[in-house]
Amino acid sequence: MHVLTVVLLAAYPPAYKLLVNSGLSREFVAILPEVQAMVGVLYFGLFAMSFDFISGYTGYLSFGHAVFYGAGAYLTVLIANGKLAVTLPVLGTVLAPQTSFVVSMLLAGLLAALLALLIGSVSFRLSGVYFAMITLGFSQVLYVFVRDWDFVSEAPRDGVAVTARTSGFQIGVPGVDQLNVAVGVLAGDTVTLFNEAVTFSPTDVSFYAIGAVVLASYLVMQRIVHSPFGRVMIAIRENEERARAVGYDTYRYKLGAFAISGFFGGVAGALFASFRRSVTPENGFYFLVAGDALLASIIGGFGTLVGPLYGRLFEESLQEFLSKSGSGGGLLPWLRANVPESVLTADLVGGVTVAEAIDTFLNGHAELYIGLMFVLFVLYVPNGLLGTLRDRAGGPLAKAGIPALRRWLR
Repeated sequence: MHVLTVVLLAAYPPAYKLLVNSGLSREFVAILPEVQAMVGVLYFGLFAMSFDFISGYTGYLSFGHAVFYGAGAYLTVLIANGKLAVTLPVLGTVLAPQTSFVVSMLLAGLLAALLALLIGSVSFRLSGVYFAMITLGFSQVLYVFVRDWDFVSEAPRDGVAVTARTSGFQIGVPGVDQLNVAVGVLAGDTVTLFNEAVTFSPTDVSFYAIGAVVLASYLVMQRIVHSPFGRVMIAIRENEERARAVGYDTYRYKLGAFAISGFFGGVAGALFASFRRSVTPENGFYFLVAGDALLASIIGGFGTLVGPLYGRLFEESLQEFLSKSGSGGGLLPWLRANVPESVLTADLVGGVTVAEAIDTFLNGHAELYIGLMFVLFVLYVPNGLLGTLRDRAGGPLAKAGIPALRRWLR
C-alpha cells in the first residue's frame, strides 16, 4: 500500500502534463489539481500527520497544534532574513541568511519540540475537552503575540516574507551542491535529464524534494508508532488508567509523543515557508490551521497516520473542483466554457436562468460544500477513508493485501 501510494504520487507530475494535453484536456484541467497545489497537499499533509500522531494515537486532541506549524515557518523565514544571526567566538556568524535550509528545518523542528514540551508540561495535567481548550489557549496567545511583534517585520499583522535571500531554499545533503535542489515556484531549480530529453520545472522539483522529506518523516513516525513506545501511546488512548496501573508513567509518554508530534509539525511549517517564502499569523498560528488538520484527519481516518494525507488530498481536490477559479480549473469555469449559451440563458423558476442558478450554487461556495462533506463524513464515514478501507479489509491494507481487496470489490 505504501509503495503504491509513493509510486502514484511520484507519477503525478508527468501524468498531469500528459492528461491536460490530451484530447480531454478541458475535463482533466477541471478535475485535477495542479502540481503546485499538490505541493501544498504534501507539506500540509505532513502537518496533519503530526496532528494525528498525538491526537489519533493517544486520544488527546491538540487544538493548538498550529503553534508548531507557525513556529517552524516563522523561524525559517527569520533565519533567511538574518534576524537571528549571531556571532560566536569559535563558530563565527551562525544563523546567517545563507544558512542551509536543512539546518533551518531541523532547528524549526527542535524549536517546535521545545514548545511542545513547555505547553505539554502544563496541558497534560488535564484531559479531554480541557486539554483541547488549554492547547488552543496557548496557540491563541502566541498568535496574538506574533501578530503584534515588531521584531518579525515592519507590519507584523501582514506577516513576513523572505527579503534578504534571493536564492531558493535547498533540500539535500548540506555542503554537497550536487545533492541539493532549490524549491519554490520562482526561486526553485529546473532539472534536466537524458540530454535535456526530460525537464522538470521548479514546481516539479519542489514536489519531489518536499515529497522526499514528507516520506522520510512519515517513515520515522510509522516506525515509532509500531515500536514499544507507540504501543504505550495506543494503550493510553484505549485505557489510560490501566496503562498507569501496569506501571507506565503515562505523563512522560504523552509528553514525549507531544514533543515528537511538535517536531514534525515544525518541519512541516519549515517546508511551507521554503516553498511559499512568506508566512502570516493567519496561515501559521491561527487556530483554523489546526482545524484544517483535524478536518484532514477525520476525512482520511483518525489514528491511521497516513490517512490525513489522503484526507488533505481529498479536501484540496474537492475545493479546487468547486472553487470559482481553482488553480486546476474547477467545475464553474468548465460549465461556463462548455454549456451552450441557449442552455445558460434558459429560464428555470421565477425568471432565474441556468447561468444565474449555477453562479448562485457554485460561485464562491466551495467552503460551504467542504463543510457539508465534513458533516457527512462524521455521520456516515466516522473512521475516514483509510479507516473504512481497513475495516472492510479486516486489518491494515499492507497485510490484508490483494485478496481482501478482491473480497471487498465483490
